Amino acid sequence: MPLQDDHQIVSVDDHLIEHPRVWQDRLPQKFQENGPRIVELEGRHLWSYDGQIMPTIGLNAVAGKPPEEWGMDPVRYEDMIPGCYDPVARIADMDLDGVQAALCFPSMPGFGGSTFFRGQDKELALLCVKAWNDFYIDEWCATAPDRYIPLAILPVWDIDETVAEAKRVAAKGARTVSFPDSPVPMGLPSFHSDHWDGLWDVCSDAKMPVSLHFGSGSFVPGFSYSAIASSPTPTLPDAPFAVAITLFSTNLMWTTVDLLFSGKLQKFPDLQFSLSEGGIGWVPYVLERSDYVWKRHRYYQPIDFDTRPSDLFRAHFYGCFIDDEHGLVNRHTIGVDRITLEIDFPHSDSNWPNSRKRAAEVLTKVPDDECKLIVEDNARRMLNFPRVA
Repeated sequence: MPLQDDHQIVSVDDHLIEHPRVWQDRLPQKFQENGPRIVELEGRHLWSYDGQIMPTIGLNAVAGKPPEEWGMDPVRYEDMIPGCYDPVARIADMDLDGVQAALCFPSMPGFGGSTFFRGQDKELALLCVKAWNDFYIDEWCATAPDRYIPLAILPVWDIDETVAEAKRVAAKGARTVSFPDSPVPMGLPSFHSDHWDGLWDVCSDAKMPVSLHFGSGSFVPGFSYSAIASSPTPTLPDAPFAVAITLFSTNLMWTTVDLLFSGKLQKFPDLQFSLSEGGIGWVPYVLERSDYVWKRHRYYQPIDFDTRPSDLFRAHFYGCFIDDEHGLVNRHTIGVDRITLEIDFPHSDSNWPNSRKRAAEVLTKVPDDECKLIVEDNARRMLNFPRVA
């Protein structure tokens, strides 16, 4: 098997379910009533925040359950395995799965903090963003600093506060920030604008890549934004949620091409992006098509005349996959040093507790040196997260 015992799996996309006191332990007393807290309604555990009630949907915490028991209904904490919300228990789950290190995205805030973006009380929302970052870095990651990779979310509704928080979390040891996979559906300036340049400066200087997780921009293919925070509402008539689950990676296809033609990659040569939960099988076609369009249309449009989009991709992007045999067959077109592995625990795409076994199966024809890059070295390089002896 090409996946050797000394190859440590570093997952660039896992998730956690926040325990009930994350915000209540950190917010000033006057904000605790409106701040995120767990309430029990009709036998269900739900989040109450800023006058809104929202569940943790069942598909976000299915680890340990057979597919026949999965569903969209809200789940109680005792219906989840403890590794969903307890960092000590999670380590045991990672050991069982053969995974050494994990980057964990939030749940209640949305993958990129969109719940707080939608909050009406922006003073409270800012405090909630900072509280989550402090919880994840100081509490969760501190439990096992060699196993958990620090990540932060940002108050993207305010660019000055965004830049300030990016600087603060970089100083605290954050290895990446989660940013909307597309800001435009949220009513924010696009990647083409200069609005985000201050953030790109901070991320470039701190060598802190930007994680673009599917759905963090509050858009799900064929469904309204509420699919992230609560029950999905179809915008395609009669469409089951299986349509959205199948099309997840199309978000990041759009995002990738948008950034390739934005001009920002040339302006910020050290800026890096991770396409979290995006898959990699689509990358060869999108790069081929981008180059084809670039060759024919660069003469009359305000796009880089000299640099091929595919070259920009291999200098600025990391693809992430869970179980993508087609992508691995075409790994050299993508760039072997630009592919990373994700486990997605405890979500429904995860192969837990057989992630290492499945990784060995999909990597069986990949040479040993390339296998090590894909499962460990690329992620450690991207996230500046070296092995601990």
